Amino acid sequence: MAAAPITVNEKLQLTALGVNPANINFRAVTAESERYVTVREQGEAGNTVVIIDMANPMAPTRRQISADSALMCIDKKVIALKAVTPGTAGDNLQVFNLDTKTKLKAYQMPETVEYWKWINPNMLGLVTAGAVYHWSIEGAPDAPPVKVFERTPNLAGAQIISYRTTADLKWSVLIGITAGAPERPQLAKGFMQLHSFEQMKSQPLEAHAAAFASVKLTGRDAPSNLIAFAQKTLKDGAIVSKLHVIELGGAPGVAVKRQAELFFPAEFADDFPVSLQISDKYGLVYVITKLGLLFVYDLETATAVYRNRISPDPIFLAVGSPSTGGFYAVNRRGQVILGTVNEVTMVPFVSGQLQNLGLALAIAKRGNLPGAEALVGQQFEQLFASGAFKEAAEVAADSPKGLLRTKVTMDRLKAVAPQPGQKPPILVYLGLLLQKGNLNPSESGELTRLVLSQNKKELLVNWWNEGKLEPSEEMGDMLSAAGDKDLALKVYQGCGSSTKIIGALAEKGDISALVAYTGQTGQKMDYMFLLQSLMMTNPAGAVALAKMAVKQVPPQLDLNTAAELFLQRNMVREATAFLLDALSPDLPQHAVLQTKLLEINLITNPQVADAILANGTLTHYDKPRVAQLCEKAGLYMRALQHYTDIVDIKRCIVNTHAIDPVTLTEFFGTLSKEWALDCLKEMLVTNPQQNLQLVVNIAKEYTDQLSSAKVMELLEKQNAWPGLYFYLGSRLAMSEDPKEHYKYIEAAAKTQQIKEVERVTRESNVYPPEQVKDLLMEMKLPDARPLINVCDRFDMVEDLTTFLYNNNLLRYIEGYVQKVSPGKAPQVVGALLDAEAPDEFINNLLLSVRSLLPVDKLVEVVESRHRLKLLTPFLEHLIGEGTTDPHVHNALGKVIIDTNNNPEHFLSTNPFYDSLVVGKYAERRDPNLACVAYKRGSCDDALIECTTKNSMFKLQARYVVERGDGALWLKVLDEGNPDRRSLIDQVSTALPESRHPEQVSITVKAFMTKELHVELIELLEKIVLQATAFSNNANLQNLLILTAIKADHGRVKVLIHKLDNFDGTAVAEKAIEHGLAEEAFEIYKKFDKKVEAILVLLEHVPEDGLKRAFDYATKVNEAPVWSELAHAQLRSGEVAEAIASYLLAQDSSNYSEVVEKAKGQEVYGELVKYLLMVRKKHKDSKIDTELVYAYAKTNQIGALEDFISATHQANLQACGDRLFNEGIYEAARILFQHIPNWARLASTLVKLNRFQAAVDAARKANSPRCWKEVMFACVDAQEFRLAQLAGLSIIVNADDLDEASEYYQRRGYFNELIQLLENGIGLERAHMGIFTELGALYARYRHEKLLEHLKLFCNRINIPRLIRVCDEQQHWKELTYLYTQYDEWDNAANTMMAHSPAAWEHVLFKDVSIKVSNVEVHYRSLGFYLDEHPDLLVDLLNVLTTRLDHARVVLQFRKANQLPLIKDYLIGVQKSNVAEVNDALNELLVEEEDYEALHHSISQYDNFNQLGLAAELEKHELLEFRRVSATLYKQNLRWRKAVDLAKADQLYKDAMETTAASGDGDLAHELLEFFIQIKEQECFAACLYACYDLLRPDNVLELAWRNKLLDMSFPYIIQVVKEYTGKVDLLLSERKDEVAHEEEKEKEAAAQQAQVNAYATLTPLALPGPGMTPDSYYQPQAGAFEYGGAAGFGGGF
Repeated sequence: MAAAPITVNEKLQLTALGVNPANINFRAVTAESERYVTVREQGEAGNTVVIIDMANPMAPTRRQISADSALMCIDKKVIALKAVTPGTAGDNLQVFNLDTKTKLKAYQMPETVEYWKWINPNMLGLVTAGAVYHWSIEGAPDAPPVKVFERTPNLAGAQIISYRTTADLKWSVLIGITAGAPERPQLAKGFMQLHSFEQMKSQPLEAHAAAFASVKLTGRDAPSNLIAFAQKTLKDGAIVSKLHVIELGGAPGVAVKRQAELFFPAEFADDFPVSLQISDKYGLVYVITKLGLLFVYDLETATAVYRNRISPDPIFLAVGSPSTGGFYAVNRRGQVILGTVNEVTMVPFVSGQLQNLGLALAIAKRGNLPGAEALVGQQFEQLFASGAFKEAAEVAADSPKGLLRTKVTMDRLKAVAPQPGQKPPILVYLGLLLQKGNLNPSESGELTRLVLSQNKKELLVNWWNEGKLEPSEEMGDMLSAAGDKDLALKVYQGCGSSTKIIGALAEKGDISALVAYTGQTGQKMDYMFLLQSLMMTNPAGAVALAKMAVKQVPPQLDLNTAAELFLQRNMVREATAFLLDALSPDLPQHAVLQTKLLEINLITNPQVADAILANGTLTHYDKPRVAQLCEKAGLYMRALQHYTDIVDIKRCIVNTHAIDPVTLTEFFGTLSKEWALDCLKEMLVTNPQQNLQLVVNIAKEYTDQLSSAKVMELLEKQNAWPGLYFYLGSRLAMSEDPKEHYKYIEAAAKTQQIKEVERVTRESNVYPPEQVKDLLMEMKLPDARPLINVCDRFDMVEDLTTFLYNNNLLRYIEGYVQKVSPGKAPQVVGALLDAEAPDEFINNLLLSVRSLLPVDKLVEVVESRHRLKLLTPFLEHLIGEGTTDPHVHNALGKVIIDTNNNPEHFLSTNPFYDSLVVGKYAERRDPNLACVAYKRGSCDDALIECTTKNSMFKLQARYVVERGDGALWLKVLDEGNPDRRSLIDQVSTALPESRHPEQVSITVKAFMTKELHVELIELLEKIVLQATAFSNNANLQNLLILTAIKADHGRVKVLIHKLDNFDGTAVAEKAIEHGLAEEAFEIYKKFDKKVEAILVLLEHVPEDGLKRAFDYATKVNEAPVWSELAHAQLRSGEVAEAIASYLLAQDSSNYSEVVEKAKGQEVYGELVKYLLMVRKKHKDSKIDTELVYAYAKTNQIGALEDFISATHQANLQACGDRLFNEGIYEAARILFQHIPNWARLASTLVKLNRFQAAVDAARKANSPRCWKEVMFACVDAQEFRLAQLAGLSIIVNADDLDEASEYYQRRGYFNELIQLLENGIGLERAHMGIFTELGALYARYRHEKLLEHLKLFCNRINIPRLIRVCDEQQHWKELTYLYTQYDEWDNAANTMMAHSPAAWEHVLFKDVSIKVSNVEVHYRSLGFYLDEHPDLLVDLLNVLTTRLDHARVVLQFRKANQLPLIKDYLIGVQKSNVAEVNDALNELLVEEEDYEALHHSISQYDNFNQLGLAAELEKHELLEFRRVSATLYKQNLRWRKAVDLAKADQLYKDAMETTAASGDGDLAHELLEFFIQIKEQECFAACLYACYDLLRPDNVLELAWRNKLLDMSFPYIIQVVKEYTGKVDLLLSERKDEVAHEEEKEKEAAAQQAQVNAYATLTPLALPGPGMTPDSYYQPQAGAFEYGGAAGFGGGF
């Protein structure tokens, strides 16, 4: 019976991983793919999710996740969780990335999710009671699931067990089960909903399990979607069990529909399918049932393949395994079972057990399985023999393991002529291979030949880029012949054909790649040969090669020779390219070649020469010669650049028609100033019309060098006014030269550019106005606007007016005044008046502009000419229009004053005139009129000046008082005013007349400002002390006292007692400012200001002020007064007295300063009393803190304990720190213990030498700093037990370990430190540093414990650090061990060799040697073993065999003369066939005279000096060694030498065998003669047979006849005759057949030719392009072929 085609293995036992069997069920275990299995466990501690990676199943991951369901993604570490949130309807869904620990998605479903599943790596399918949703994990994190379809009624109330979709999301299937029928309750009913997303329709069916597959069916070009579903139903009392395979979306009548029976044994009558998996790899369907049955069917044909029970326990979960082509299943016992195809037995089982050869062959092809070789070969032969060549080709292409992919198969397919309407079989064959994978070299070559013959090379390029073709020289040759050099080169490189690569690179011209390749391979290039070859085939490549060759160091080609080679072949362009590159260094020795390069191009191609010269890389050529050639070639510009004589330059430069203007302009920059001007002049003289513009442009460009003056002179002499106009026009905007502007105006005027003249005269600020004015007046242009611009801008209006009036251009005068500049009308009027123009014209002109002109200037002009009355009509007209212009009214006022026409009325009533102007005008006529005008306009200065000049002081005093202007008062009261006294006298009269307080106030302030105190006191006494309206005025009383304070101290107390309505506080402050403290004290007492009074005593009475203040406070006895006294006492340093005063005042406001001062003087007793008073009023932590501190300073420990036990706000921490820092440790202990602050308490206890208590406090503090402090103190006190307790808490912190260790070691407590660390390594928090430090201490102080420590804790030690320590302490064995653990194999080996007595162990050394990376260590180790352990040398060599250079080993031991020691090694490595090894071993065998071993050695391994050994053994005393020598000569084709040796040793058999092997007839003839000579007849006869093919029968007969040996030779003669007779008969038969064949060929010639033509017609032009199908590829029309694109082979043929 054939072996089972399916193997089933247990891959995992969930219970072995600690999974509770109660949690192994359909609800708790999930597997979305073969990668992960997830188990949700429920326990008292909460829910746990166990994630099992099937790649490493014994290392599961457990996570505390309170979820009701967990699904691992198909192909990545992403988990989906589902849970019910209390109080919320529906399920909460979340998706997490376990690698990045981020949440990808979250959503609260409004309804319960009954079933969910990953349908692809980025999407979940959710099934609720009424619908199915899809939820993508891509996009927005809060995006909700999308509803895709409603559930059909047949699934109502069913338990959903599966949901699947097709890969393209066009179809989905939903599976549910319900309880069975009453008569068969154990047989669950299965229901299926098949849904089409495109049609949005669903179909209800009955099924228990279903799956989709995308399969390319036989005869189809594109894959089809198939659904396979298994059902087991109860119909009419009978059970129907079937497997259905249906094509989805197929056309009716064409879609595949298959079904097969599921045969359940009787004992499994109630069993039903729970899962259906499809293997894409093998095309098989796996149906797994609940009770563990497995059904295997062929997907395409629905043929049953296998059935067996795979699990004794119920299976509730299964998932496909694409990587193996099988499936995983989980049963209730927790077994995870893997079922896979047994590739060795599957095909034999189907073909033998099932007797289904077609299915066996199909499965073998799909899965590339063995066992179908005979079937495939038989099928191919049958199809080929029956003429089904296309089908035969398909069979060959699909043959398993490439059985029929041979050259013989291709030759047979090529020999078959294509059938009409079909593709050639060879194309079908190759096309199918391309679809399946890559082609081998022979297939690639054949495909290349076919495609190139159809001229579809682009297909080859695509296939090559896709890696489907394997390169070969034949393929590269075909591509090269087709013209695709690049692809051919890639092919040559792929197959490693160096000769072809060099030729291809040279032909391609890729010289850099050629050099790189030859450099890598070490091949030499014949540059001259390659250069001459490339000149004929690839000129560009020849240029590149020549460039590269001459740049080699040393150069591989002579520069002149290479250039001549190009020129001899008339390759001017290539010669130019080569020379340009070769001459790029621009060396003087290349001057001749530079000239030649330019000559050949100036003669043959001037443009190239021009480009070369423009590049400027050549500078050493013959410049005069090149200049002449350039001029002849029409390159005038280049000629100009090379000529050095002005005559030549002027001759060339006039050819402006052939010279680029820009280049010519640039050339002028190289000429001197004089030469440039000469050339410009020559250009203007030769052809001024053509060259004027160019001359102007050149002049513009080089004005700075030529100077604008010279250019203007040149153009002006040549009468080139247009040129001058254009030249200066370009400079005008940037020039500030008046001459240039003037010349431009002149040129524009002479060229009738009137508008430009007008513009420049209007805009320019540089031209000389006088010259331009004269020029314009002289030229009398038809348009006067330019002249108007000049005269208007430069204030030559009078000249303009006179010129226009004299030339009767009155309209321009009117236009100028009215439109251009009305403001200059006064100047026009003045010029007209001077020209005696009519008054009527003037008046009309004025009236035409009216208010636009400046009346003041007009009045001034007219008044200066004494013609003011002329303006009367004009002024009256303006006033009549309602003008308020002061100048108009000023002018009219002057007229009225002159005419004395009631001027007082005008001056008093007119509001528009300027008082100052009119007053000044009237002052010379009547001062009173002037004062009226001044007073009306508040012209203070003018009025003061007028009244002073005319001694009108009374009027002046009244005006100043009434004016009430402080600034005016300051001015008239100034010390520099000689009339101030006269004014003050009049003020005493004018001020009492005033009834306005403001006027009085301003006057008083003015007197005060001018410090006229005496005069002010007198003035105020008259006002205040006498009965006036201002007697009780408080301000005046204040002012009177203050003035007395400043000017007369003696009168102050009198005034204080006389006056009652003054501001006492303000006056007192002023008194204090002026040092009148007693007067201020009197004022405060008068006004009952007690606090202010005592402040005066405290602050302003320096002598016995504090005592008077104490007496005053005692007298008054008020708290504020005591407070002020306390403040003063505190400031003066009387702290105790100040505290007493504060207590009397019950003042706590200044407690901070009091505390500080009390601490400064250490009056803590008084401070306690004060603070007890203060804390009754203030709740401040500082108060309580200072009180605690004061208690401690006064050693009131009892009071301190009582205080801190009660309610308080003291900062005990800060206070304790202060006390600790000041050494008051007992009080500090009480505070720290009360807080509690265990760290500070520990520090304090350490200071008190209470170490046990300090350790207890440190344990409670658990602070590294605290532990260190306690430990250091205990160490210093040698309390090592307590120090160890503290140290264990320190060393667990890696950062503190070094400090602790150093502290112990500096004090020499090594044993105690070791004991501490030994206890520390057992701690739960023990880290690498502890183990490392302990190892270092062992190395230094306890060497005997080091190695054991290293072995026990190697994985927890910082090995590099211990390596340094062991090296320092010279612990070599331990150092070696550390090197091995750190993978420092080289150092380990070196250490063992350097310190072998202590460190070397043979087994360890072997293990280390294998892993050494530096091969030099191997050879040193061989020397080491040779010196110290020669008996173990071979053992070491055997270990290092793969790492050694055997030749070097032989050399090393040959030098040491110890080759016999390594004979066993040499025998072991001789299989490598290394020459040195063979020589050495052969040498040893010769010495040992072991000829058998020597013969075996030379026959098996030929890589040694065979002739040398043969010569050595030729004279050996032993016969067998001489035979070995003959054998060596025989192997090296030294036949004659071998035969001679055999004859000498009478080894005639050897001689005959050697002669027969030589194939030399002469040697055979000589051997016969030798046997005759020695009369060995038997040997003669034997030689005839041994050398039968080498002997000529006639020679043998002659020798036998002559030596009477015919009898011995007769058997030979009989054989010869028989042979020759047979040959003649064969020739006659072949000739007859040949004649018959030729006649048959002649008869079939026509038919054969027709068939060939038909083949040419029907053969497609190329293989199908990427993406094309076989049917679309070939069309029966002649030459029909459509290319589908070059993106890839796509669907194949």
